[in-house]
Amino acid sequence: QVSLIESEGGSVQPGGSLRLSCVVSGDAYTNYCMGWIRQVPGKAHEGVAALYTGGRTKWYADSVKGRFMISQGSSKNTVYLQMNSLRPEDDAMYSCAAAKVPYHECSVDRLLLGDRGQGTQVTVSS
Repeated sequence: QVSLIESEGGSVQPGGSLRLSCVVSGDAYTNYCMGWIRQVPGKAHEGVAALYTGGRTKWYADSVKGRFMISQGSSKNTVYLQMNSLRPEDDAMYSCAAAKVPYHECSVDRLLLGDRGQGTQVTVSS
């Protein structure tokens, strides 16, 4: 099991941008499928973006493709989510997530079964 700590979210107007960061405390020698999931009250969690530490491939939910970008810090235990062109439907609780799985199992959906942080609120409203 790993520990995941997200940065504070925030409130932005539609069309605005926000960057989230997450620090994962775990086995420094293990690669993870890492990324972000989100939840709107009353709805199921949704996988947003994922990457595999040490790899180049990134996965995105269709709803955020072209607007969100996931990246890894110089330290492989840090992951970022740059959110651009935010929409009211992006308003949700965002959680950092990690799954100790092989590369071929990494996906935004696989993150839903992994460990997750406590979450941080992103509010998109005019």
